[in-house]
Amino acid sequence: MATPPKGVREAAARAVRWIDEGRAGKNFTDVGRNRAHQLANGEDISDDVLRRMHNYFQRHSVDKDAEGFKGGTDGFPSPGRVAWDAWGGDAGQRWAASELGES
Repeated sequence: MATPPKGVREAAARAVRWIDEGRAGKNFTDVGRNRAHQLANGEDISDDVLRRMHNYFQRHSVDKDAEGFKGGTDGFPSPGRVAWDAWGGDAGQRWAASELGES
């Protein structure tokens, strides 16, 4: 079990706000919603969840090139950006890799 660091909690909290504002899109999953709350609340994360996080970031890193992903661009935050932050954002990507010895 590992406790999410501050940057991960902050990204997830941002995602929770965006989700509450209806910016997650119609295809946003309950898994993403639950993960955002879990990370934002600083709940301990199992190795299995860390592996899921790592796999998510590997699959979705291409989303960072999409319109609305970066602040100050049209459509920000895109549903992809909301999902990225729900999983802990860039800090979550680094943290999961580090915890799994993948960095």
